[in-house]
Amino acid sequence: MDKLKLAVQKSGRLSEKSLQLLKECGIKLSNEDRKLRTVASNFPLEILYLRDDDIPQYVEQGVADTGIVGFNEVQEQQKNVILVEHLGFANCRLSLAIPKEELYTGIHYFENKKIATSYPNILKRFFQEHHIPVEIETIGGSVEIAPSIGLANAIFDIVSTGSTLIMNGLKEVHTVMKSEAILIKNENFTQEKNLILEKLLFRIKAVRNATENKYILLNAPNEAIPEIINILPGMKSPTILPLAQEGWSSLHSVVKEDQFWDIIDQLKDLGAQGILVCSIEKMVI
Repeated sequence: MDKLKLAVQKSGRLSEKSLQLLKECGIKLSNEDRKLRTVASNFPLEILYLRDDDIPQYVEQGVADTGIVGFNEVQEQQKNVILVEHLGFANCRLSLAIPKEELYTGIHYFENKKIATSYPNILKRFFQEHHIPVEIETIGGSVEIAPSIGLANAIFDIVSTGSTLIMNGLKEVHTVMKSEAILIKNENFTQEKNLILEKLLFRIKAVRNATENKYILLNAPNEAIPEIINILPGMKSPTILPLAQEGWSSLHSVVKEDQFWDIIDQLKDLGAQGILVCSIEKMVI
């Protein structure tokens, strides 16, 4: 049986989270040394450990069938690959930053300035779209020190928390694009490998749905149920069970992670009591 070859970052910000995702998908890897490859023992999957900036090219060439990589790398390299799924982790942004003592006057501040970056193609396209001439200094690492050593007037780099910028006397002034981990695939796929990918995607989506949702249980007076149902639609509708106490029911539902605090406030205002919010391990829709 064919195996699906999946490229993941050998080390770095995507590596651990990519492997954790596979673990949560129930995929057992038979070797953890990450020298080059790992074969799953319970799923037709082979993992290739590569540099993140090599993954789009290897997927384009068919060395790997699929890859987990930052959206920023795909945008930078513009390889002929297909974006399959946004994975929702390793979120960051690519931003322009300048020395903190500089007065930022808007995007035209950068006109005729020298900007250091590891993402010259994204940066070039951005300034071409704004018709602003700049000089781009391409460097491989430690971009944030470029202004302090006189190599550039500004930088364009990945920002997560912004702490690295502050440590180097810089301030973020303009976000060019947002990025996260994505799943990409080669343009030429056999039917068998496509079936394997669909099974993998099914598991990934179940894990993501569980991460993005909470299971909620509550007790409420029966007269409040119609209003509560409008707040808690669930996947189809809430489960409603009568309590031993007359005039009360227990409702079970699912709420979005980023909404449940606001929803809980609304439920309390409607008389809900004994509200329990639980994590979901897997969620198949």
